[in-house]
Amino acid sequence: MKSLQTNRNLTLTNLAIVGYFVSLYAVYHYKIDFVLIGVFREILTIPFFFAQFGFLGVGIHFLTKNKWKFATVVSLLALAICTVLTVGSFF
Repeated sequence: MKSLQTNRNLTLTNLAIVGYFVSLYAVYHYKIDFVLIGVFREILTIPFFFAQFGFLGVGIHFLTKNKWKFATVVSLLALAICTVLTVGSFF
């Protein structure tokens, strides 16, 4: 049976999480205020916040067990930077 954890899936998931928080920052920075965007922001922020930590752990575990690919390492570094910035925004 083929494993669901592949370099491509992990890379796309990491980039989706980073993309969400970058778009969230862009909405805040440019003061875009639409009701539908606010609804999605309220629904998705907490799950994506916890997914950051989960996929950071999964990514580190995946890289220690498997061969490193450039795109996976870059997406994991981007996720780590995004996690630090997100948690740092609380303080």
